[in-house]
Amino acid sequence: MEGTHGGEKTKSRLCSICNQRRPALRRPKTLEQICRECFYVVFEDEIHSVIVNNKLFKPGERIAIGASGGKDSTVLAYVMSELNRRHKYGLDLFLLSVDEGITGYRDDSLETVKRNEIQYGLPLKVVSYKDLYGWTMDEIVKMIGLKNNCTFCGVFRRQALDRGAALLKVDKLATGHNADDIAETVLLNILRGDIARLSRCTSIITGEDGPIPRCKPFKYTYEKEIVTYAYFKKLDYFSTECIYSPNAYRGFAREFIKDLERIRPRAILDIIKSGEDFRIAPSTKMPEQGTCQRCGYISSQKWCKACVLLEGLNRGLPKLGIGRTRGVVNPKDDQVKSKPCGSLDF
Repeated sequence: MEGTHGGEKTKSRLCSICNQRRPALRRPKTLEQICRECFYVVFEDEIHSVIVNNKLFKPGERIAIGASGGKDSTVLAYVMSELNRRHKYGLDLFLLSVDEGITGYRDDSLETVKRNEIQYGLPLKVVSYKDLYGWTMDEIVKMIGLKNNCTFCGVFRRQALDRGAALLKVDKLATGHNADDIAETVLLNILRGDIARLSRCTSIITGEDGPIPRCKPFKYTYEKEIVTYAYFKKLDYFSTECIYSPNAYRGFAREFIKDLERIRPRAILDIIKSGEDFRIAPSTKMPEQGTCQRCGYISSQKWCKACVLLEGLNRGLPKLGIGRTRGVVNPKDDQVKSKPCGSLDF
């Protein structure tokens, strides 16, 4: 009887998938005890299934991977290149980075991306805020301070990625947004009452009506598993947080999500499911998409948010574009001499 009990105990220490090797981790998503080799397989297979089931790519497409040098984009670049080769997706892959101009942060992380370019054999394109907008984030923070700087960076970065993708003439832009990020975004849009963004934030492909569609192969992939994969594979990534975002609103949502995950690991997927199942009332007035009169970028106002923010900076009124922008700037103002946001045409 004692021997039987000992045998069961030994067996319980084996990987729950292969039942041969000792487990190296407990999966945050399923709580399975699995070995390193099986983790690689299930991690990559799940991402492959997401790509195939959602028809994210077509053979022959040019795909830009948004590369910051962080764990998410580094693992995405590695896994995409592996799956592209293994499953013969037939994709031309590129790395696309944005240099926001943050000394001691982005300059260091870009060095990581440049190493990834060599390691994965993927061509790299870097676009900068300075070239596009005439300002670096260091200069913006000196003017605006730390309170609203993430607003500028988020708006400028989104457009910079689109402009860089246009330069590369790619068909789609793949980003490393993971399940945690999407759950946070659902929560943030609920807290802000942002119905327009809430209706599309869980979409695995967005921007199909814009210049370049974006897709999220990591939509159902937990951040903890991405970190574990990068650690086990010894991938080269940059792990320092942005020096300008210690009090970002998203950070509080992130902490809340982490607390929920500790209590109930499936909470992240359940929040995403809730976001997917939201139905917007027919009576809700949604913003109509058009194009910015200054730069031609997609916008629901006469001027896009980036142009409004840039105009405020150039006038020495950095708070001009913070909050609601309707009616803040008069597009017919003859005094406006500054260039529109971005100097690259779509």
